[in-house]
Amino acid sequence: MSGMRGLSVFISDIRNCQNKEAERLRVDKELGNIRTCFKNEKVLTPYKKKKYVWKMLYIHMLGYDVDFGHMEAVSLISAPKYPEKQVGYIVTSCLLNENHDFLRLAINTVRNDIIGRNETFQCLALTLVGNIGGRDFSESLAPDVQKLLISSSCRPLVRKKAALCLLRLFRKNPDAVNVDGWADRMAQLLDERDLGILTSSTSLLVALVSNNHEAYSSCLPKCVKILERLARNQHVPQEYTYYGIPSPWLQVKAMRALQYFPTIEDPSTRKALFEVLQRILMGTDVVKNVNKNNASHAVLFEALSLVMHLDAEKEMMSQCVALLGKFISVREPNIRYLGLENMTRMLMVTDVQDSIKKHQSQIITSLKDPDISIRRRALDLLYGMCDVSNAKDIVEELLQYLSTAEFSMREELSLKAAILAEKFAPDLSWYVDVILQLIDKAGDFVSDDIWFRVVQFVTNNEDLQPYAASKAREYLDKIAIHETMLKVSAYILGEYGHLLARQPGCSASELFSILHEKLPTVSTPTIPILLSTYAKLLMHTQPPDPELQKKIWAVFKKYESCIDVEIQQRAVEYFELSKKGAAYMDVLAEMPKFPERQSSLIKKAEDVEDTADQSAIKLRAQQQPSNALVLADPQPVDGAPPPLKVPIVSGSTNPESVARSVSQAYGTLSSIDPQTPSPDLLSDLLGPLAIEAAPGAEQHGPIGAEGVPEEVDGSAIVPVEEQTNSVELIGNIAERFHALCLKDSGVLYEDPHIQIGIKAEWRGHHGRLVLFMGNKNTSPLTSVQALILPPAHLKLDLSPVPDTIPPRAQVQSPLEVMNIRPSRDVAVLDFSYKFGTNMVNAKLRIPATLNKFLQPLQLTSEEFFPQWRALSGPPLKLQEVVRGVRPLALPEMANLFNSFHVTICPGLDPNPNNLVASTTFYSESTGAMLCLARIETDPADRTQLRMTIGSGDPALTFELKEFIKEQLITIPMGSRALVPAAGPGPAPAPPVAQPPSPAALADDPGALLAGLL
Repeated sequence: MSGMRGLSVFISDIRNCQNKEAERLRVDKELGNIRTCFKNEKVLTPYKKKKYVWKMLYIHMLGYDVDFGHMEAVSLISAPKYPEKQVGYIVTSCLLNENHDFLRLAINTVRNDIIGRNETFQCLALTLVGNIGGRDFSESLAPDVQKLLISSSCRPLVRKKAALCLLRLFRKNPDAVNVDGWADRMAQLLDERDLGILTSSTSLLVALVSNNHEAYSSCLPKCVKILERLARNQHVPQEYTYYGIPSPWLQVKAMRALQYFPTIEDPSTRKALFEVLQRILMGTDVVKNVNKNNASHAVLFEALSLVMHLDAEKEMMSQCVALLGKFISVREPNIRYLGLENMTRMLMVTDVQDSIKKHQSQIITSLKDPDISIRRRALDLLYGMCDVSNAKDIVEELLQYLSTAEFSMREELSLKAAILAEKFAPDLSWYVDVILQLIDKAGDFVSDDIWFRVVQFVTNNEDLQPYAASKAREYLDKIAIHETMLKVSAYILGEYGHLLARQPGCSASELFSILHEKLPTVSTPTIPILLSTYAKLLMHTQPPDPELQKKIWAVFKKYESCIDVEIQQRAVEYFELSKKGAAYMDVLAEMPKFPERQSSLIKKAEDVEDTADQSAIKLRAQQQPSNALVLADPQPVDGAPPPLKVPIVSGSTNPESVARSVSQAYGTLSSIDPQTPSPDLLSDLLGPLAIEAAPGAEQHGPIGAEGVPEEVDGSAIVPVEEQTNSVELIGNIAERFHALCLKDSGVLYEDPHIQIGIKAEWRGHHGRLVLFMGNKNTSPLTSVQALILPPAHLKLDLSPVPDTIPPRAQVQSPLEVMNIRPSRDVAVLDFSYKFGTNMVNAKLRIPATLNKFLQPLQLTSEEFFPQWRALSGPPLKLQEVVRGVRPLALPEMANLFNSFHVTICPGLDPNPNNLVASTTFYSESTGAMLCLARIETDPADRTQLRMTIGSGDPALTFELKEFIKEQLITIPMGSRALVPAAGPGPAPAPPVAQPPSPAALADDPGALLAGLL
């Protein structure tokens, strides 16, 4: 290569280029010249071909695509001279992959070089196969490579390459190595004196025993002898000694191979191995030389893994724990990390927990380490080592750390603290204290399962109820209280607040006043809990307090026309029930005890940790019946009024219904019981809500991850505007979709025969949508099918819909959504039905967009700027100048950001024309990830702005930036009413008291469809 003047000149020209554009021009010129020369084969001498192929490799190394000349490179492999053959092998290895068609043309040439007598050619061929050899190579060349490896006439250099080449072929095709004839040969290879051959052969052995350890049992004592030889530093050449450590790579590979065998039965072999391991444990220490540290600790930690695998004696285990305890206190972060990780693994071994507890203070100190990976390992170790004896100390430390922990760790930290408090609580009052502190300090990161669980404990233990009620009352006195704390406090005080009636500040009137002060600030899901609490307080006030009754009735009257169906129904029911006297007390009696069952928190942790359970969970899901419910009009018989089906208002003891939501504990629709109708408002209200099964509806397994492909080709995600249909649509589907991207309920699709609405609830990276499908005709809709086409980043599980929707009936089909990773792709609902002889099909985008997994979060300057400065630059922080923005005043732009859950943080930017925002994104891969944004606007030109987005995940940063840019350039017109005026059709149902407004009907699919039916 040194004698090629043209190549040297080209490299010099590239180095002298002043900028990237000049380099690209020079490369394009050279590629054009090479292409021209390859076309003219008459003047293409072997020297020129070799020179041009070298240039192609250099251009490829610069990062440019080289999409021609591959045949010329492969043809050089068959050249008789070394210079041409060398460049052919090297360039082919770099430019082609194992699936390239041109490689098949070279198989015979490569085989001839392998079985030939020229060792240089053998090395070139083995290197090529070891790098890019695929299944075709393994079928053709494996026997020849095996012969080369066991040949005593070949030099060690060739045999080393043959062992690594055979390893590549075995990985591509395990059948390439015949176990019957190769096991004994493998044992013979481990007797080699040359450490190079031995190291390569041990790498091959690790792969072989991982596939079938029984066939290679004869290799086990050989591996122990290798370790003995290295531990005693016998016959180890100087070139294989690394900083005084005899061949650390071979030691690691030998110990790794031993971990694939079951326990060693031979006493002498076991004794010899433990002597070697004891020597490694005793002889390893932390020194100043980093390279020696790395090598010695690689051997040490592999030895620790082998000790745990062999279930060594208690003394050796204690010695391992003591050694790890020393490592977790050193300054080097990598050693601390490995020490914590291996100590966590040792928890699986019996009789060492007491030894690990001796290092508890140092492990707790690691929670404050600057490195987040070390903090995570320390958290895992504390979680694993906790038991009854140290639970109080560990949980208290976790609660203290919670206030300063990163946002990305708080959700995991909260879950583990709650589980430890539940499993090892010395008494239940301590458990209640811990959970309430947890909610108070990390409310945004506390899942509903945690406060559901504390409610179950309080309900099932009568002695605990007064204490829990008094603690809940104390937290209500705080000026700033998290909404989750308000939920659990309201529930407990509603059930057991009457037990505190004689204490100062705990009368029903005072409890109502302090709870009602917080009502204007809560979100929609919390209002039903507060209404239920008000009803309970009113019921427990004996004798009745007219003033309190008047205040609570005023609240009920206020929410009788609420747009939310749940709130509206509770307000109407409680108002009417409060007039019933004794019946009121029976209906709102104290909740019964929950059935004893496994904790949902512990089950969640087990499901995450044990991947083997996932298949069982999916299998159980396939055996469950459909969750789709049909709401049908009761049909009169012989002109008589239809029997009224009133949902029983009670606390169901069904485990599934209880686990579903404590927030629906008051007035759960648990079963259907036909009763005699009463001519009052409550009967009229509950009458149309009869729940029946569709006639002839079949029960199928759920459609979801098991029923449809995990990933959908991009062509399946078709814009709705491009589809054609045989019916005339009502309303604009695109506008309906964009409106639902910014709100959680509304109409997704409507035509003259059917209307599909959506109501959604989002929590963290989970979502639950309910699809309302209402038949608007007096004839049934048949052949109904609904299939979800999910993108790769979402897991969706849609309950099947009945094959037939009866006339003037409504079907509800729940859809469970889980976000795996950040992406802007959307799922598609492939929906079809038959009306008469017409088949109608529609592909509808599901509004499970990126902003649905954002949780509003407002930061102060003390919280914002340290996080902002920690995001140094790309790819975690991206900046872009966006042009073509729709002109918006600054307040309008702030409202737009708030609409997709990105919260504006006022006062953080000194420039009044700029906006600073924050939010939290939830997904399975990222957890709770903090996202920050800064928008710099130009008052003179509102059509452009500069946007900077930052987060701890590169993919999330990019996707969020693109999502916000899309929202700024094309603002969705979601504020319009998406449902047209009602046309001629069947007469609506008789009105009930306090009917919802037209705006409410337009926003809520359940209310709208009830009006149609």
